[in-house]
Amino acid sequence: MGWVVVISVLVMTVLSLLRVNVIIAIIAAALTAGVMAGLGVVESIEMLVSGMGGQANTALSYILLGAFAVAISYTGITTILVNYLIRVLTGKKTMMLLVIAGVASLSQNLVPVHIAFIPILIPPLLKLFDEMRMDRRATAAALTFGLKAPYVMIPAGFGLIFHNTIVDGMEQNGVQVTVGESALSMLIPGLGMVIGLLIAIFITYRKDRDAIPGAGGAESTIMEPENKNVTFNRSHLFTLIAIGAALTVQLITDNLIAGALTGLVLMFAFIAVPFKNGDKVVSDGISMMGTIAFVMLVASGYGEILTETGAVNALVEVSSGFLGDNQPLIAIILLLVGLIVTMGIGSSFGTIPILAALYVPICVAAGFSPMATATLIGTAGALGDAGSPASDSTLGSTAGLNADGKHHHIWDTVVPTFIHFNIPLILFGWIAAIIL
Repeated sequence: MGWVVVISVLVMTVLSLLRVNVIIAIIAAALTAGVMAGLGVVESIEMLVSGMGGQANTALSYILLGAFAVAISYTGITTILVNYLIRVLTGKKTMMLLVIAGVASLSQNLVPVHIAFIPILIPPLLKLFDEMRMDRRATAAALTFGLKAPYVMIPAGFGLIFHNTIVDGMEQNGVQVTVGESALSMLIPGLGMVIGLLIAIFITYRKDRDAIPGAGGAESTIMEPENKNVTFNRSHLFTLIAIGAALTVQLITDNLIAGALTGLVLMFAFIAVPFKNGDKVVSDGISMMGTIAFVMLVASGYGEILTETGAVNALVEVSSGFLGDNQPLIAIILLLVGLIVTMGIGSSFGTIPILAALYVPICVAAGFSPMATATLIGTAGALGDAGSPASDSTLGSTAGLNADGKHHHIWDTVVPTFIHFNIPLILFGWIAAIIL
């Protein structure tokens, strides 16, 4: 029975790497697990659907945050930021990269819009990047760092979703941990990402590099803004107020849905976004974040099948008997397994329920502390957001950097981010699991 988990995960990983849609790959893996465990196809589907509710809160958060991001971009406030960066940072490559990493970091916690800012901010800067002969691989590293490291370490915005998902996954499998403890457990792996970013900017991609036309296999999709000379106006002020209110409500209520709703309502109440555009804002938000949200729902159902069929317990028994209580060996094997699983799915949030179902029983049997267990789950989950061709973080970075057809997704985004973030994550996550 222990092989059920291994084979189903392999099915999911292989299909994902073959560029089969992630949702289809997870459903196929879930049905594989169900049938191998003795269930019928229909029964497996019913169990999959019944388990999808476990991530409903997170999925709705993604949808509402997508709509909020679209509303913010509608006001044109980001054009002011682009113009400022061009004016202040022209010729200053290192500072430009650090600022981009900083702006991207704000998209996870302070202004939780995730990848929505990239198509708005990056394409207008590409011409400047070429004039400065900036290595776009460094920019991809800066963007991916900002899309990952903040939510890994800070329990606000998307970080609140991430750590709540870890807490829920562990509690469902019998281990209690708080959001604060989960965040503390990820500080050391997060430090590894900081070191990876500095190596990318100051060492690996420090030299000048000319972007090659057509390298990304796409034609230019850059569109000049209708009004380059945007000045700060009343709608921008109201946008900032809405962002501040959304963050405040989220922190007070500890609920991202409440925060996102507050921001959206205020954007319409202040007429920063015309009420008549409400349908378009929400539909664009669903278009941008809906796939990610649904991946998380289906992954939760997959985790339900693995758990309810007893396949996880069987794998735990096999693993415990094989590994014994050798914590350093168990930790590195769990991280490598997590790398395979999350690289295939490309979503840290979506794989947490699956990883928790697999990891918690093994960690309990091996004597890991709750914080060490949270470290292993969180680190293994984060591995899927960098270095995976299917990750929204790498896809989002490429979408912005390849707007002029000069940036290759695999060699200019995926490989650099894998080297500079996944390798440090495994190393520092392993160290943290041993010492916590």
